[in-house]
Amino acid sequence: MKEHVGTTPVDYVKSTAKNFADRETVGGLLLILATLVAVAIMNSSWAEAYEHFWEEKYVIASQEFGINRSLHHWINDGLMVIFFFVVGLELKREFLVGELADLKNATVPVMAALGGMAVPALIYVFFNAGGEHSNGWGVPMATDIAYTLGIIALLGKRVPPALKIFLTALAIVDDIGAILVIALFYSSDISWISLGIGGGVMVVLFALNYLGVRNIAIYLILGVVLWVAFLMSGVHATIAGVLLALAIPVKVKMGTKTFKKKTEEKLDELTNTDLDHKSALKDKKQLDIVHEIRDYTIATRSPLLRLENSLSGFNAFFIIPLFALSNAGVAFEPGWTDVFTSDTGHGIMIGLVLGKLVGVFFFSWLAIKLGLGQLPKGSNWGALAGTAMLAGIGFTMSLFITNLAFEDGEVIDVAKISILIASFLAAILGLIILSLSLKKNKNEENV
Repeated sequence: MKEHVGTTPVDYVKSTAKNFADRETVGGLLLILATLVAVAIMNSSWAEAYEHFWEEKYVIASQEFGINRSLHHWINDGLMVIFFFVVGLELKREFLVGELADLKNATVPVMAALGGMAVPALIYVFFNAGGEHSNGWGVPMATDIAYTLGIIALLGKRVPPALKIFLTALAIVDDIGAILVIALFYSSDISWISLGIGGGVMVVLFALNYLGVRNIAIYLILGVVLWVAFLMSGVHATIAGVLLALAIPVKVKMGTKTFKKKTEEKLDELTNTDLDHKSALKDKKQLDIVHEIRDYTIATRSPLLRLENSLSGFNAFFIIPLFALSNAGVAFEPGWTDVFTSDTGHGIMIGLVLGKLVGVFFFSWLAIKLGLGQLPKGSNWGALAGTAMLAGIGFTMSLFITNLAFEDGEVIDVAKISILIASFLAAILGLIILSLSLKKNKNEENV
């Protein structure tokens, strides 16, 4: 993002939100490509080499301490912490200054997200209650924000901005649900000592925030300690990313009014230098003034927004595609169609495709009819149904929870295939419904 001296904090928040949406859209398309590559490799002669590559062990160790994990686990327990950290930053921004800060704007997507989590989970439980794979109810609850925004981008400017905002807010609330599910239901063998250390680090982080410390490096160093503590605690390490995000300061060092006053003073000083004959390269005084104005500009930027803006691209363009490349690969071997007769397959596929549609649409309809909110501007009920269908693209978070919910390799493969099929169906059906509904909406406006 380009820096402008006169950019206000409000402008920067809006710019950050727009950059986030743009990056998630392009990142979603990269995610699709990475998925196709992973599936293609797993169904080729390179499948064995592919699996061996991701399972290669890498060790971080000293005389007193060591962490021995496969590359696959370093991605899922390490790099994905950054993914969850960015999610946490987005959540905090949305609730403080974004769409979820206004209760009227937040009610419908929050209700939609709740319905979109509850109904798919209940459908999975219906098919698997009492069975050995009943623990997988969290798999169909998730909505993949990168994938959905990438798919919806295919419709271009026909999609009203308010509908994209609705979908983004829904997916963000959905992420909160997924994070809570992982923390509460997919953590085991708790080490209370490690968890206590993590809790102590969190106390220090919040104390630093309260005391006005704005040095991001300090927070990130303590964040690494927090990650190690959670990695050893039995509570999934990715939760450390979310908790760290909650401790990152939002308040700026310098308010807009002070920034304006100080910048004007420096500009006056700059005017009094020999601008006609010397540049900042030759005049140290000019260079010092320019650097001070730059420092003032940085001081008006929230540490949280700076981090989010810096990491969103890395998250969307590298971490998520790499996660897909290492996790989405599944072999469609003879007998793979058994997923259509499997209770696990039924729970995931029906939960994601039908459960998300019913849950998101019905709860949105209920909230609107109760007067708690309104339809996204420029859309209609059909477009809302199409958006609800797109919410059935679970992918990234669904794959992530799959690895936590199941241990049997065959069951994991069934779950992965079910997620791929369901996400593909949700994407195609959602695009069709949205395209027809938005076309109808446009025709009605022209009448």
